[in-house]
Amino acid sequence: MHRNIVLSIGLILGIQGMAQTQTETETRTLNLPEAIQVAHEQSLMSLMARHQFRSSYWEFRSHQARYRPGLTLEGILPSLNNTRESVIQPDGTEEFVQRSIMKTSLDLQLNQNIAWTGGRVFMSSQIQRNDNFGEEPPTNFLAYPITIGIAQPLNGYNPFKWDRQIEPMKFEEAKLQYINTMEVVSRQTVRYFFDLALAQINLEVARKNMANTDTLFQIAKGRYQLGTIAENELLQMELSFLNAGTAINEATIDLELRKSRLRSFLGFNDRVSLELTLPREVPEITMDYARTLQEAKANNPEVMALERRLLEAQQAVAEARSQKGIRGDLFAQFGLSGVDQEFNNAYSDLSRQQRVEVGVTVPILDWGLGKGQFRMAQSAEEVIKMDVQQSVIDFDENVFLQVMQFNLQDDQVVIASKADTIADLRYEVTKQRFLIGKIDVLDLNVALEEKDVARRGYVEAMRNYWDYYYDLRGLTLYDWLKDIKLGEDFDELLIQ
Repeated sequence: MHRNIVLSIGLILGIQGMAQTQTETETRTLNLPEAIQVAHEQSLMSLMARHQFRSSYWEFRSHQARYRPGLTLEGILPSLNNTRESVIQPDGTEEFVQRSIMKTSLDLQLNQNIAWTGGRVFMSSQIQRNDNFGEEPPTNFLAYPITIGIAQPLNGYNPFKWDRQIEPMKFEEAKLQYINTMEVVSRQTVRYFFDLALAQINLEVARKNMANTDTLFQIAKGRYQLGTIAENELLQMELSFLNAGTAINEATIDLELRKSRLRSFLGFNDRVSLELTLPREVPEITMDYARTLQEAKANNPEVMALERRLLEAQQAVAEARSQKGIRGDLFAQFGLSGVDQEFNNAYSDLSRQQRVEVGVTVPILDWGLGKGQFRMAQSAEEVIKMDVQQSVIDFDENVFLQVMQFNLQDDQVVIASKADTIADLRYEVTKQRFLIGKIDVLDLNVALEEKDVARRGYVEAMRNYWDYYYDLRGLTLYDWLKDIKLGEDFDELLIQ
């Protein structure tokens, strides 16, 4: 029966190996830094982050374009109107007459927003041709060689002033958010990396245990025939042998699952098989809370987002204030015009034309609408202030906890490494004592279990160290190994 079990396990592993050989044509060996680099270059999350940043970049470029001169050409080519119209006759009577008019025009306009006042200046040049079919003269030209004007709101609210503060902040926030997203990619890579690393360790342990239990079971059968061990000890060894076979199957399936997750995250196809190399040691880094908090507040996009929220709330209050009282607009225009039946003559005898308009809106009865909107904006600003204050407190506490937890991890790795070494040595000693009949099978199984737990504990300690380290990198956007601020070549990012 035991021989059949061994053959079944070997057959399962052989089938799995054949399937892997057919589907996997390349084996990639990666250490942790290499896996993170690959994730930054080709993972789906990193590609999405690049496109999000590019969107933010063009949004900022659109903001900048609003403060640069804009030149437009508008034309009607042509407009034909054939209809009856009411015409007042010289004797004062009104008659409906058939009129056919075709209009053609070109208008060249230059506009410039004024960031300091919130207004706009403009200059234009226009020519219009009217063809009156069936009338004399049949053709007229109306020319406006140059017209200069200004449009200025008088309510005290300047949207350009707020945009010039908020939009650059949003773009800087987008830069920091991109770097932060790359650190999220790093953290996720660390988790998938050590998931697979632990699966590799589990399969390695399962295979080693299978070999050991097979050897010990064969020895136990011989000792049972000699009468030196009891039947229950033989059955215990047989059970350990069976469990070892089950553990190999479970570890193999889990390994393939973890490989698939990491491979998919890194952007590899299913023809790539991954083998990982675990870090042998961890760097000695001690985080200082004051320094870490300083870097976090200087670099973290969440902090900048809180500042932006306060500015946007203040902008909403300023806009609501401008709408609740007297509102006014100034419009002034000056230019020259000429009319003639010939195109060239329309520009020869010019006359001045000007227009000045001041519009005023005075709310007489609005049932408190303007005041209510202003109070609502003020209340929203106070809510945001309190939320921002609480967010700052929570942020500081999070940094403090992360620093405290990270500073413990290097000791945990050292302890776990020693425990792994001791547990492995203890198992070897226990196995030798079992072979000479000094201890029973229960003590041997306890030593085996402790060895496996210690081995997995060492990998978990390594995982926790790098997990906390990249959490702090993400909070501070600072490379603590190189002692430099994390950055990115954003110009290169835009052309990739």
